[in-house]
Amino acid sequence: MLGLAVPGSRVWLEPNDDPKRKLRYSWKLVELDDGELVGIDTGLPNRLVSRALANQGIAELRGYGSIRREVGYGRSSRVDFLLSEPGLPDAYVEVKNVHLSREQGLAEFPDSVTARGAKHLDELAGMVSLGHRGVMLYLVQRMDCTAFRLAADIDPAYARAFERARSAGVETLCYDTAISVSGIRLGSRLPVDPASQGGP
Repeated sequence: MLGLAVPGSRVWLEPNDDPKRKLRYSWKLVELDDGELVGIDTGLPNRLVSRALANQGIAELRGYGSIRREVGYGRSSRVDFLLSEPGLPDAYVEVKNVHLSREQGLAEFPDSVTARGAKHLDELAGMVSLGHRGVMLYLVQRMDCTAFRLAADIDPAYARAFERARSAGVETLCYDTAISVSGIRLGSRLPVDPASQGGP
């Protein structure tokens, strides 16, 4: 939530009457000083990607007829999506939510140390070594960014894991989103600049 939990910011909440939930509202959006909306819902990227995969809406992942979620793999991990199709290598796809931006036009991940995220990168590299595809998909829940980079200054270990994964053949995709107070949809692919070290 770095840079997004500023006191006095305008936010959008969604009522929730699920008795299993601790709070009656879910925080969905925050409005920045310049009027830009940023998506806060960390569960939304997987739902959005699931719909896009089902509609063949992600060009790099088209052609797969079987889409399964939360499939066990690696060392006690569960992959966000496992795509299968006869004649194609299985595609293991992990999705990460991105909402950090410390420099104009640049989306960054992670916004805090994430040992779990580094583990996912190593797990994907392991799948590539077995002849499958490993794909890390970053979904940017904001519309004011035109490129993506790693925030290596925030989590150097994650940046090292990213480099290991990239060297092993893990694919990196990044898409932005189109956001309004009434909905959100998958946007366009953004260029990835993993070599940048990050920092304001």
